[in-house]
This record gives sequence, C-alpha cells and structure tokens, in this order.
Amino acid sequence: MSSVSFYVEIVHALDEIGAPYMIVGAFGGYAFGISRTTYDIDILVDLRSQDFDALADRFPLPRYYADPEMMRSSTEMGIMFNIIDTNEGVKADLVPLRREPEYRLAFERRIRREFIDPTGTTFEAWVAHPADIIVGKLRAWQEGQSAKHPVDINSMLVFDLSGFSDVPIDFDVVSKEAARIGPEALEIWKQLINSAKSEVEKRRK
Repeated sequence: MSSVSFYVEIVHALDEIGAPYMIVGAFGGYAFGISRTTYDIDILVDLRSQDFDALADRFPLPRYYADPEMMRSSTEMGIMFNIIDTNEGVKADLVPLRREPEYRLAFERRIRREFIDPTGTTFEAWVAHPADIIVGKLRAWQEGQSAKHPVDINSMLVFDLSGFSDVPIDFDVVSKEAARIGPEALEIWKQLINSAKSEVEKRRK
C-alpha cells in the first residue's frame, strides 16, 4: 500500500465517524489544477472528544497503531500525530487545527470535492478552498523557498484563468494574506499572477 492509499483510508474513516477535517497541500489542489504525479498530503483535523476512540477503532491492533490517548494528548498540546500501518510500513500524519490557528477561517471555508484514489476509484472529501491552498503554499515557500510551491500555484492560476475551475480563486483573499506573510511572498504572488496571465493569453492565440 502506498502512503497515498493509506491517507485515502484515513479520509474515509474520518468521513465515516463524522470527524471534522480538511485536506490541504498539493493533494488538496489536485481538484484545482495541480497536476504533478507526486503529492504531499496534509490533513488538518479538529477532533472532538468522541472522535479519538471512534477513529482508533477503525485502525485496530495488531496491524495498526492508532492510540486514542496519544491522539487526544497530541491534540490538546497542538502536536502532530500519526496513524501507522505496521504491515505496510506506511504512516499518515494528522495535524490538529489547534497547531495551525491561522487555518481556522480556512477550515470554515472548506468545500466538498471529488478525487480519484490510486486505484482509479472516485471519492469525495473535504478540502481547503483554492485560495487557502495557495496561501498555505505561500507560507511554505516563505519558510523553505522550495520551487515546487510556486510551480503548484502557477498550475492553479492557469487552471482558474483558463475557466476550468468551478470554484474561482479569490485573488483579494490571497493578496491580503500574502501581504501578511511578508513582502517576498506578496511579490512572488504578483509575479505568478502575471506569468499565469501571459501563459493563458499565449495559449488562446
């Protein structure tokens, strides 16, 4: 089992127990134009008291490690925790919303989207709004300067500006958040918009 397949299992389990979650990162942007073949899958969770045991029950010993007390204490402290498939040697990291308070508004804006798992099966999941995915990538770029984040943002911009997305990017939201992140983030956001517009115009000629 790949790590992506295991993350899909986690998403299914969260849906089954009705636990609040949101997919962010590159996999979240898959529905909005990101097309690279490898994805980082990040899941924000806002687990309630009844969710810890319910989630652990979906991944029982001895195959899985999903300690409800570990999940509970990690959530209270705002620390990332994981669920492990010991047979396959893969793990899924889940991030408590408490650890990332800047995502609170994004969590409230999350939307339901359709995805395709590694077996080709479609499924629905809660995902961040495209504007919030871009903001998250600008934050990640600011921290590590990884080139993959601007590439992903460009893909989303071209997809949106080409009229392919049914959920338009809120450019004002991204611009305001980019300014809060810092002048470098705002500048690269402006550059990416201009680059994507030029690319779309060339394709239309």
